[in-house]
Amino acid sequence: MSEVNSQEESTELYEHFRFIVDKGQGACRIDKYLMAKIENASRNRIQKAAHAGNIFVNDKIVKPNYKVKPNDIISIVLAYPPKDTEVYPENIPVQIVYEDEDIILVNKNAGMVVHPAHGNFTGTLLNALIYYFQNSPLNKDTENEPYLVHRIDKDTSGILLIAKNELVQMKLAKQFFFHTIDRKYVALVWGDVKEEEGTISGFIGRDVRDRFVMKIYDEEEKGRHAITHYKVLERFGYVTLVECTLETGRTHQIRAHFHHIGHPLFNDEKYGGHAILKGTTFTKYKQFVQNCFNLMPRQALHAKSLGFIHPSSKQHMFFDSEYPEDMKAVLEKWRNYRGQQ
Repeated sequence: MSEVNSQEESTELYEHFRFIVDKGQGACRIDKYLMAKIENASRNRIQKAAHAGNIFVNDKIVKPNYKVKPNDIISIVLAYPPKDTEVYPENIPVQIVYEDEDIILVNKNAGMVVHPAHGNFTGTLLNALIYYFQNSPLNKDTENEPYLVHRIDKDTSGILLIAKNELVQMKLAKQFFFHTIDRKYVALVWGDVKEEEGTISGFIGRDVRDRFVMKIYDEEEKGRHAITHYKVLERFGYVTLVECTLETGRTHQIRAHFHHIGHPLFNDEKYGGHAILKGTTFTKYKQFVQNCFNLMPRQALHAKSLGFIHPSSKQHMFFDSEYPEDMKAVLEKWRNYRGQQ
């Protein structure tokens, strides 16, 4: 029996496996047991998971030499699998927020894909980081490589945390799995959000009519549980600026959640936010909104801050970022528009 956190449905790049040991199972080291159970899991990868404290038996952390027993409940968190395609270095500027021997944080620009995939094999953040690692004094004489632990959408801007080796990646993956990472986003959404703060939850899965869009379902069988907490930061009448705190990290979570409650993100084409959903019928207003769309030709979503426990020092770290220039410009236009009413 196994339960797997699908990477396709998540922005958190880890896999979670759960097994109940058969009653007839003989004594066997847990690393060997897991290698036989998990497809393409090397002993080295299992060992690193063990050293990171990511293997649990009956809710207790165990070492790789633990001997499994019948009816043991085994849980393992594995970080994002090694790259299955060669990623080539590309000299692309990256805004470094913080860096040390174990981790690097970047503030990603909107329009940049995080890692190579079908249709985007070049120009990604991973391509840029590999080039940076090969040429930066802190990394070029080491075995450091960028290891992803989470991602954000191409047209979402903001802070991303990247590990520099596989062991650190495993330790960070554990924090994402146990929801101890503190992530805050800011989003501009259509409509005047009624409550000052609230929580959106449901089961998020692919829309059967459009596989590129996520939908919120009531039944667990149709999706993965997702929770977004929000509070209103600023009201503009026809649109609202909200701060979102993620309890889970699912694909398009904020975008799908606010679409579900009738407040799609401003200029979010996939979820209908690129139409004028609230406001007047005056030509002047329509032109005003179109000017805003032109200033920010993407969904109005920014990964503003990130808090976590440093995998080596065990110190709590917190990083905040300013709004990107396109979002600043649009917010200023809405403030001016509100002031004229």
